[in-house]
Amino acid sequence: MKKTIIKGMSDLGLHINGTDKGPDALNDICAYADNVITLKKDNVEKELDKDNKKKNIKYINKFNNELYNTILNEENFVITIGGDHSIAIGSALASSKKFKDEAIFWIDAHSDYHNMASTISGNIHGMPLCTITGQNSNDLSEFFDGNYIDPNKCVIIGARDIEKPEYVNLEKAGVHVFTTQDIKEKGVESVMNEAYNIIKDTTSLHISYDLDVIDPKIAPGVSVKAIDGITEEEAYQIMDEILKRKEILKSFDLVELNPDNDINNTTRDIAYNLLLKLIKNI
Repeated sequence: MKKTIIKGMSDLGLHINGTDKGPDALNDICAYADNVITLKKDNVEKELDKDNKKKNIKYINKFNNELYNTILNEENFVITIGGDHSIAIGSALASSKKFKDEAIFWIDAHSDYHNMASTISGNIHGMPLCTITGQNSNDLSEFFDGNYIDPNKCVIIGARDIEKPEYVNLEKAGVHVFTTQDIKEKGVESVMNEAYNIIKDTTSLHISYDLDVIDPKIAPGVSVKAIDGITEEEAYQIMDEILKRKEILKSFDLVELNPDNDINNTTRDIAYNLLLKLIKNI
């Protein structure tokens, strides 16, 4: 299978700088791709006002619109390397448009299920999954003219840092959530089997893998650290479980690598190994 890597170089979705450098830190993985495309954020001064609930929205929308259309025009299997998690609005909606009736696994310490009404920080990287499942305003998806991913076919894996308003949004929408504690108690294989059982009638799946699902003592190179995460071994096991069912896997994101916060390239190396395992086995 031919693969295209898209380097999604944007950190506009949050107030912390650095995730726009993540794709370049993983340049060596691009040697395994058949095609490499680089998309860069506009060179603008990032808005940081916490009271502005639509920080950087104009430029995030522009970036995601370009990413969306780029993916729609790709015939290869697309791997999008971020960048903060707001880039998944473009990548997941493009995949949903291409493959229809799609499910999504959101592998993340956070649920990213705020909407414009519930957001506390106004950081748009806290809203992508809510947007992708059609539960947000269309302010972040004006470019999209397809069917949003059904929240009942959305599974969050590894969550442990969910704000109270998000719990309300998740319950109302019917999103399935497996916590880090579920992984610790049941094991990766059991949790992933349950996740796949939830989407058992689906023939297409998008994966969005946020590196902050891993414990920050192990993988410090992220922007928003959440303690008591999964181990490196569990991170690889999740990828192994994904590859067991690769026939329905249609697209993949790896996001939130922040080289500015990394120590001795530890997180970068984990990200590289995850991507190498994916690329060599799909």
